[in-house]
Amino acid sequence: MSTLSPIYRHSLALLTDLYQLTMACGYWQLGLAEREAAFHLTFRRCPFGGQYALSCGLSYVVDYLQQLRFATEDIRYLGQLNGADGTPLFPQDFLAYLRQLSFRCSVDAVPEGTAVFPREPLVRVRGPLLQCQIIETALLNLVNFQTLIATKAARVCWAAQGQPVLEFGLRRAQGIDGGLAASRAAYVGGCDATSNVLAGQLFDIPVRGTHAHSWVLAFDDELQAFAAYAQVMPNNCVFLVDTFDTLAGVRHAVAVGQQLRRAGHSLLGIRLDSGDLGALSRAARSLLDEAGFAEARIVASGDLDEHRIVALHRAGAAIDIWGVGTRLVTAHDEPALGGVYKLSALRQADRSWTYKLKLSEQDAKASDPGLLQVRRYHTDAGRFAGDVIYDVPTGIADPPLFVPLAGHPSPQQIEAASGEDLLVPVFQGGQCVYTPPTATEARARARGQLAALDPAVLRFDRPTPYRVGVEYRLYQMRSQLMDAARQAGAAPGRSPDA
Repeated sequence: MSTLSPIYRHSLALLTDLYQLTMACGYWQLGLAEREAAFHLTFRRCPFGGQYALSCGLSYVVDYLQQLRFATEDIRYLGQLNGADGTPLFPQDFLAYLRQLSFRCSVDAVPEGTAVFPREPLVRVRGPLLQCQIIETALLNLVNFQTLIATKAARVCWAAQGQPVLEFGLRRAQGIDGGLAASRAAYVGGCDATSNVLAGQLFDIPVRGTHAHSWVLAFDDELQAFAAYAQVMPNNCVFLVDTFDTLAGVRHAVAVGQQLRRAGHSLLGIRLDSGDLGALSRAARSLLDEAGFAEARIVASGDLDEHRIVALHRAGAAIDIWGVGTRLVTAHDEPALGGVYKLSALRQADRSWTYKLKLSEQDAKASDPGLLQVRRYHTDAGRFAGDVIYDVPTGIADPPLFVPLAGHPSPQQIEAASGEDLLVPVFQGGQCVYTPPTATEARARARGQLAALDPAVLRFDRPTPYRVGVEYRLYQMRSQLMDAARQAGAAPGRSPDA
């Protein structure tokens, strides 16, 4: 299913940082453009103080790469850019090269809705160096944000303890793009519906909504407003009761609910949007039950997030459905994932690979060399037992010997019933070989993934780190490359025995 094309309907080749194109021009001028390279998209730290993330955004990536081409107007614009001396930044022959560019990379990626962890590759791109380079910014843009929002949504839904969560964030989202991508990612992460009608149309997400305070203010009084809404929307009556006095609003909703019942319809519920939601929900529940509306649901909204939902549950709030907006779609407490995209291998003229890694004063920021894959192991009961990052040419033993990312760096083994590689083929030689799941299918995968994690990994209070490690031979190779690079004070490189 297309995602970006219905929105933009043209190439997004210029959705990139300028330095991607200046580097591309340099590769082309130096004869490196067609040198085969491998890059990996990873992230360094789980967001929101948690111990997991949910991958999302691959559907957008597939659509972007399928449409990748430099249109005539793109080339014309690039030809107008000048360097500091006032001369054209890009040679005309290079622009002609871009105009004829056809995507030829192979891409492997983790399916949307997969639980993922730091240093694990979410996407592996292998192909001509120039092409791998120019897609970096777009891939990070598409994967970082949606993975962040899907993870936030999963946390909100975990806090709701199985109760429905509605995403209400469009009006506060970061523009049209942010609103649409957030609605989709929130649904993948576990939300049950959205208020965003365009997202509903594009991604087949259930939509929900009734009325706002302005509807009430458009009438002489609240009772009249509810009665009018019931007249025109008798099958969609959830009344927003806090325009003037919340409990008086509940009584007005009850009165109109009785009229609905006599007409053969139902009062679906009420919505609380302000005040002490815990106390008001309990009082509203009593009023509804006493009037014979035990089936009417109480919806709560108003700057909610996972922490407020947990607090309201602990306070005994009588809330049935949660409407979460601003703090979800903007990832209010941590608005960026911080994913990175690093060169990890470069093929030489003799077809051997030279492995690359970026150094840092902080080991956690140093990248991993090789052609990476992640194998996830399962227990007999179907739980996730741990993940091992390994170099594909080197392979992985059974059972694997690995060095954990957290804890003492001594080799360990995973004893498990079975294992699966997480990255699956998406493009081969530029041809798409993968059908992205629908948002509903990705949502179902996310639910299954979270159910297979130890609940201690999911909790908010001192969550337990999930078991992730680097295959022992890859760990040794990485250490040797780092040592050699530091001693030489130059870029590292090594040809593995593969």
